[in-house]
Amino acid sequence: MNYIYAKILRGGKSNRKYHVSIYAKSLIFVVNIIKMNHPWKTTRPFNDYSSYIKNIFGVRVQKLSLNAGFTCPNRDGVKGRKGCTYCNNLSFNPAYCKPKKSITQQLEEGKSFFERKGKSQKYLAYFQAYTNTYAPLDLLKDLYEEALKVPGVLGLVISTRPDCIDEQKLDYLTELAKDFYISLEYGMESFNDNTLDAINRCHSAEETRAAIRASEGRGLHLGGHLVLGLPGDNEETILSFADEVNQLPLDLLKLHHLQIVTGSTMFKQYTEDPGYFSLFSVDSYLQLLLSFMERLNPDTVIERFTAEAPADILVAPKWSLKNFEFTAKFEKHLNENNAWQGKFFDRSASLKVA
Repeated sequence: MNYIYAKILRGGKSNRKYHVSIYAKSLIFVVNIIKMNHPWKTTRPFNDYSSYIKNIFGVRVQKLSLNAGFTCPNRDGVKGRKGCTYCNNLSFNPAYCKPKKSITQQLEEGKSFFERKGKSQKYLAYFQAYTNTYAPLDLLKDLYEEALKVPGVLGLVISTRPDCIDEQKLDYLTELAKDFYISLEYGMESFNDNTLDAINRCHSAEETRAAIRASEGRGLHLGGHLVLGLPGDNEETILSFADEVNQLPLDLLKLHHLQIVTGSTMFKQYTEDPGYFSLFSVDSYLQLLLSFMERLNPDTVIERFTAEAPADILVAPKWSLKNFEFTAKFEKHLNENNAWQGKFFDRSASLKVA
């Protein structure tokens, strides 16, 4: 590198221009080599999900969402009514996901959708809508095993609540994980009990911690989900959630900013008192995420940074960005600020080990 720089200083104008170009390319090469020392072994500034999945399976794998007809204990009256105040399942369920259809039919229709786009691939059956362990074990076995019999399905991703899992269900999933990829995805949403109460979650942060720890060491790929910007959570508390995640045996993390959608309790609250909410602009969310990611364990795989509610039900904030567009913008923001996931992570202070 010093040799190239010396050549630049000695050379004429045209020669100098050539060597400046070489020097710049050399710097980029060196920076990329340094970045390859990240645990995820890519040049991206965060541990991305697509690389993680490709490393496991060696091929493209697509999640296929399912609606198996479950409900939630804060919706059916066992713990509460009306569900989480931000929730409208239409905000993330594809059109083919209807509980009146069998699991097999939903998966086959999902496969057809992607195959029509010319993407021949393998699949994970994603039990997504509501709480997908909130049923007797025998029923869960029937649904999960039906999904695993569909050609091309390599495993399951099961979205659930921390208060809807028990030892018996975990033992069953442990057995499945001996032959299939099984991911258990916990809706954490916040680690602030006041916020959890305000959004009608009807479980505590300690229940979240206990459920995730009880799921450890079973061959399951453990995921967590956080909604950033809920009422009661400010920047300080949100950044502390990175430290909370670092103390848990989570392999995967989903993040998204709070969105107000029609059909939710929050829509009514927002209509009556918009000042109750502090919704993110694109720029404010970029900066918060940067600080969050710098504190986060670099071993934690990031599935997503944002949600993308359908335009016909999204009330606020309206960013006019697709998920992949925001991710590209955030990746650029990290690079421009010499930031990356885990930059300030202190492994000695975390219970997670590589």
